[in-house]
Amino acid sequence: MINRVILTGRLTDDPQFRYTPSGVAVVTFTLAVTRPFANQNGVREADFIRCIAWRKQAENIANYLKKGSMVGVDGRLETGSYERNGRRTYYTQVVVDTATFLEPRNASNSGEKQKGNSDHPGKIKTPLGGRERRL
Repeated sequence: MINRVILTGRLTDDPQFRYTPSGVAVVTFTLAVTRPFANQNGVREADFIRCIAWRKQAENIANYLKKGSMVGVDGRLETGSYERNGRRTYYTQVVVDTATFLEPRNASNSGEKQKGNSDHPGKIKTPLGGRERRL
């Protein structure tokens, strides 16, 4: 059987990082993934997909991503349920095997453009000598 999920989207909030009681790093976040088609009103809607990552991958996501960061995730779909206060809750989430950071570290800072990028949005200035590098 194949259970593989590949998504690209933006984080809807800062990742929620913690350690389990046994000391394993875990992070959860929600990814907004725009649908490839528009609805009847011409608006492209998004799906909000819950993701979870473990160990070193969790630490990297917590350290380098924040609300608005664009990321690609590769993982598997997991469903389950739990009971709280006598009520059963069902969930579906992506267990992230690999997260690919799809923009420079400070690119999602309050929507501001990086200095020197106004003419060519596909280029960024490098710190050494100010030479441009195509993305």
